[in-house]
Amino acid sequence: MNKKRQQLIDIAFMLFYKNGINTIGINEILKVSGIAKKTLYNHFEGKQELIIAALEQRHSVFLTWLEDKLKDASSNKELVDRLFVALESWFLNTEPMLGDFHGCFFINSAAEFSGSNHHISILCRKHKHQVRQVIAQAMNNRSPLLLDAICIMKEGAITSAYVTNDTSAARKCISVLGKFV
Repeated sequence: MNKKRQQLIDIAFMLFYKNGINTIGINEILKVSGIAKKTLYNHFEGKQELIIAALEQRHSVFLTWLEDKLKDASSNKELVDRLFVALESWFLNTEPMLGDFHGCFFINSAAEFSGSNHHISILCRKHKHQVRQVIAQAMNNRSPLLLDAICIMKEGAITSAYVTNDTSAARKCISVLGKFV
């Protein structure tokens, strides 16, 4: 990938994730990146295309991170422990691959683009579906109800950690789910 294109995606993601997509304009991205407007438009038709590139990059990074955290889990209990310990580590800003925690970029983005048929909303749903698939594939004993519980509690932990600054939310999920696995 072109170095300037990658730099634009990285800066856009950082600004969008920290501040929200609708609060950041193209001029802010150009100012922070030091890249000329003409160069930006050589790589992206507009802001929406840059948003999509940032979402796609975060999707890829997050899935790689998650797969690594869950690989070789020998039981559903170990899967639950690994998932929620990893989430807690992210909440505490100790996951370098994910950077500082500002909630879920996909939940945040979907909230800013409420139309269910909007391309950004569709990408956010796709991400959540693929995260669910990664968790399902890591399960030792596949139970649809347990998978639902894990995914719902994962989303709740992320939201609680962000909205209420409850970084212990992930540990609470381990305690609850531990009774069922």
